[in-house]
Amino acid sequence: MDLNTVWFILIAVLFIGYFFLEGFDYGVGVLLLFLGKDDKDRRVIINTIGPHWDGNEVWLITAGGAMFAAFPNWYATLFSGFYLALFLMLLALIVRGVAFEFRSKDRHPDWRSLWDWMIFVGSLVTPLLWGVAIANIVRGVPIDADMNYVGGFLTLLNPYALLGGLAALAVLTLHGAIFLTLKTKGDMVERARSAARRLWLPAVILSVLFAVATYFATDIFTRLGINPGIVPVGAVATLLAAGWLIRSRREGWAFAMTGLAIALTIITLFMGLYPRVMVSSLNPAWSLTIYNAASSQYTLTIMTIVALVLVPVVLIYQGWSYWVFRERIGRESTLEY
Repeated sequence: MDLNTVWFILIAVLFIGYFFLEGFDYGVGVLLLFLGKDDKDRRVIINTIGPHWDGNEVWLITAGGAMFAAFPNWYATLFSGFYLALFLMLLALIVRGVAFEFRSKDRHPDWRSLWDWMIFVGSLVTPLLWGVAIANIVRGVPIDADMNYVGGFLTLLNPYALLGGLAALAVLTLHGAIFLTLKTKGDMVERARSAARRLWLPAVILSVLFAVATYFATDIFTRLGINPGIVPVGAVATLLAAGWLIRSRREGWAFAMTGLAIALTIITLFMGLYPRVMVSSLNPAWSLTIYNAASSQYTLTIMTIVALVLVPVVLIYQGWSYWVFRERIGRESTLEY
């Protein structure tokens, strides 16, 4: 296995970590206005992710940095071609981050309501745009022989990509609802359970529709190699299992199943892309690959050494932080977030 492939796999792992961890953060944010009946309830909901949300976003920063350093042509084409969509995503992330910090600066109900809405909007827009972006990457976008994106913003808003955005939003919101059943107590647990039961069916329907659309709109399934159905079928199966576990009130296992469904979905898409990183809809020969988009072997070697040293440290630290803040949160134990 060459270093180009190693870094392609590592970037996939970073995105799995990002969508697994930050995914439930987004879900919690989307549910904030629906499950929080008053300011105290909303503080409980925000406190469940208060110690972790900014740490979870480090996975995205790391994935972007790894993409920039290992595959600079991929980074350049993606960020120039998807500029407006990624700008809107960045704006949503900024508004969301500011809202977490600002809502507790004033006790006036209108002030807190404003920032609660900002948390909701930022948490909804970001996974929706991520689904649209990833769907376009695997479907193919107009890239010319010089690795330049030659389409427009409306090119990205095709039915397949929008379906991908809705599927991502539904699954991550379900993921967040299950997380709340594990992190809250009292009436909030029952509300989160009810939300999870209601969200499960739309998440399954949209995910299955997206999988079927992927089969017809892309070449992902034909490129998966031996036993191509195992990984995507596993993604659907784990999502189905989550529904049964939710109804059985085994939320810990249900959370593991939605997390596994997210991971298997990312694995399916990256396996189907390999060795490509962006598909050209104009000419398959113009697609970006892990070879024509990569940095030098010297750069990849240095990056590999640094990653081997630092990644375990980051994993240990983040695991420790989740252990420290493992207790359930109720109305009597809220902090001012």
